[in-house]
Amino acid sequence: MNGAPDTPSELVLVVDVDTELAEYLAGQLRDSGFETSVARDGYQALAQIARRRPDLVLMEVALPLIDGLELTRQLRGDPMTASLPLIMVTSKGLSADRIAGLTAGADDYIVKPYDAAEVVARVRSALRRHREIREISPLTGLPGNARILGEIAEWVRGGEPFALCYVDMNQFKSVNDAYGFVRGDEFLQSLASSLHRAALAAGPPQAFIGHVGGDDFIIMCDPLLVAPITRHAIAEFETRAAALCDPVDAERGYIESKDRQGNKIQARLPTLSIGVALSNQRQFADPREVVAVATEMKSVAKSHPGSHVAYDRRNEIQNADFSELANLAWAPNKPHHAAWQPKAA
Repeated sequence: MNGAPDTPSELVLVVDVDTELAEYLAGQLRDSGFETSVARDGYQALAQIARRRPDLVLMEVALPLIDGLELTRQLRGDPMTASLPLIMVTSKGLSADRIAGLTAGADDYIVKPYDAAEVVARVRSALRRHREIREISPLTGLPGNARILGEIAEWVRGGEPFALCYVDMNQFKSVNDAYGFVRGDEFLQSLASSLHRAALAAGPPQAFIGHVGGDDFIIMCDPLLVAPITRHAIAEFETRAAALCDPVDAERGYIESKDRQGNKIQARLPTLSIGVALSNQRQFADPREVVAVATEMKSVAKSHPGSHVAYDRRNEIQNADFSELANLAWAPNKPHHAAWQPKAA
């Protein structure tokens, strides 16, 4: 291990009136694999940030013109820099000073004299936390695209059999049109919960669940877990989705809304289409190949009414028909759930 950060190109802006100290810290960061820039005061810092947004700002509190506290407030008040990781450096070690810095919006607080190695470690830690936050969907709490691609890449490199299930909620647009985006978010959260509970119920090895965006989700798991996970997820989600619909819609089995011309349109209650790519059916060398196959299978699943799962079988596509689950309440301990297997095409 060379001690370099996970992303060597990350840019750290060091802001300190003491040019010698700023250059020393910048040099330590460069030796650790970071890119750096230096500013002497708050105005220079704002100008540099406007030209090129850094990945983190390491700033002295006692800056001329605009001090570190005010600079922090300005950066937090700008939507373009509101989430920028900020670390304050100061010679004041009093609790009140630390509280003032953290209250202003700093992510961390370092007191002089300090060890340069500790500063580098804190920079790495702040950047790592920031990446983790960015990679999580704020709506569902599930990992986002960066984590998803990394997970798929690990499975591809690992060589063990795996399945990628690409999950899409049908009729999501109708839900938003009829009930509004707030209720639509509840459907997405319900789907995320259903997938999570299905993965837990299936047991080890633990599946990975991610939120691609909108109404698209993925599940990475052992191929033997695809059937129990998708079966459980569909049964639970359809029950939950019906409960989230207006009672009159749930009773008649469709959602009614209006198009742009004011004409009434009807859509089925939300269901799931799931495309499955299997590594034990074909060799994958690139994560994008896995995603492409799962996406193709999802399109196949969406060509059928109701909830469907489409499996990639190399030269054969096998579809699992879930239409009989439409009226089943979620009950994972029922014998017919444990005995379920995909039907042959």
